[in-house]
Amino acid sequence: MMMSENVKKAPGFKQNMTGFMQKYRVGAFFQKYTMLIALVAVTVVFTCWPGKEGLILLPPNITGLIAENAYVFVLATGMLMCILTGGNIDLSVGSVVCFAGAVGCTMMASGVNMWVAVVVMLGIGLLIGAFQGFWIAKLHVPAFIATLAGMYAFRGFTNVVMNGLRVDITNETFLNVFGTGKGSYIPDFIRNSSEAINGWFTKDNTALVGLIGENYITKFNLTCMVFGLAAVIIFILMRVRKILIQRRLGISQSIPGQIVSMVLIAAVMIWLSFQLSCYRGLPMVLVWIGLVLGIYQYVTTKTAMGRHLYAVGGNEKATALSGVKTRNVYWFAYANIGLLAGLAGILTAARGKGIDPTYGEGYEMDAIAACFIGGASAYGGTGKVSGMIIGALLMGVINKGMIIIGVDANFQKVVKGIVLLLAVMFDVMSKRQKR
Repeated sequence: MMMSENVKKAPGFKQNMTGFMQKYRVGAFFQKYTMLIALVAVTVVFTCWPGKEGLILLPPNITGLIAENAYVFVLATGMLMCILTGGNIDLSVGSVVCFAGAVGCTMMASGVNMWVAVVVMLGIGLLIGAFQGFWIAKLHVPAFIATLAGMYAFRGFTNVVMNGLRVDITNETFLNVFGTGKGSYIPDFIRNSSEAINGWFTKDNTALVGLIGENYITKFNLTCMVFGLAAVIIFILMRVRKILIQRRLGISQSIPGQIVSMVLIAAVMIWLSFQLSCYRGLPMVLVWIGLVLGIYQYVTTKTAMGRHLYAVGGNEKATALSGVKTRNVYWFAYANIGLLAGLAGILTAARGKGIDPTYGEGYEMDAIAACFIGGASAYGGTGKVSGMIIGALLMGVINKGMIIIGVDANFQKVVKGIVLLLAVMFDVMSKRQKR
């Protein structure tokens, strides 16, 4: 009898696991980092694919992935702000990208100074965004309708400007600063500044050959690696500072989870820097992406307007009653996505060494998908720039991986649609569970 009672009182495996998960917030960790785990899993699958082992992780493919998805990072950053206001989207960004690029390329083809054309392209995007924001914010036209009209209108204006023909760019400075060609990389000024340092990177240096590899030792970009290590150090310091502040304020957070994520992200940053260094170094397009992501990460987390974006998406009526001019919040969001569409037009034109009337088609869908896959809520008020980055990377890895293994282009769209549906379904189910 005594033994049977003790057995009944002894905690079972299920109880132990429940206690462990509650203590270390394992469930919260997996829920928070679901898409990051999915990104790692998808990368592993394509890396281990029979007959294509490791191809997706080769330095040229990684650089190509960044270049091919530059417009996604830029447009998704702006799209995130629109989604935050209540699940609103901008369907016109693809057409605005093409229209801004068409005007700028036509100007450069006519002999206009490159920087004047760049400013005009950014200005066109900003004006279009502000114009559409006026209809949405001031006249209360549904965002879907206002931007759908813009999608058709600016695609038509593009054909008027270009007469239905392609416009090429021959300005080498423009292509090097904004493009993805051989000249569009930051020079390795650290190696070039010293013969002694440059002398280390030879095939005779067996230690470095063992670390870097014989195929990449002579062209290893030391400047890119130094920049990458500096970025990792800054990231770790900022994350540690955040953890210490949370502990001092008594904010309940999963510290083990934050440490694990910090280590993983730092490891990925070091690995990515190494891979880029083994190819051609730091591409200029990555610099532009980094500037956009850094600026808007600060805007959404450290400014009053950023807080207003989340507040409007959470409860617009309550936000208005608290004194926030919600109309200006909508206007800000759409003006900014227009500006970023202008920048995406510059990057697209530089990568294609010109502009074609069909450029930009489907860009808006890629940007929307990156936001939702990255954790933005379809109802607004939830989403982060960091999550959007993971969403864009996941879409990019899926695209690149399917191309490498030879999946038909039509089936690629099917897979992207399924991934988007699963991401939104996960968001809806998470909200139901919280309720």
